[in-house]
Amino acid sequence: MLLVKSVKPKNNNTLLVELSNGKTGIFDVKPYQDKGIFTELKNLIYFKQVKLYFGGVAWPNGQDFSADTIEYELLEQTERITPAIAESKTKFGKK
Repeated sequence: MLLVKSVKPKNNNTLLVELSNGKTGIFDVKPYQDKGIFTELKNLIYFKQVKLYFGGVAWPNGQDFSADTIEYELLEQTERITPAIAESKTKFGKK
């Protein structure tokens, strides 16, 4: 079963997503924003509230996309969504 492993909202109403099959890329939400419940996603502050939800992504008021929909329209790229890793203290001047 395909799942969204991580999601990061971008300022241009796109999502940087990483899927469980190893694919990473941009999912453009703009084509959906003129339709029904998705019009609320035009608000960038609301848009940035996206969270992982049952293998896909969702917003507080019920808008959601499945991992399959995201994969179908994914613009693949190599940027990964990994948190920064702290460097060891010895690297920064501790002798």
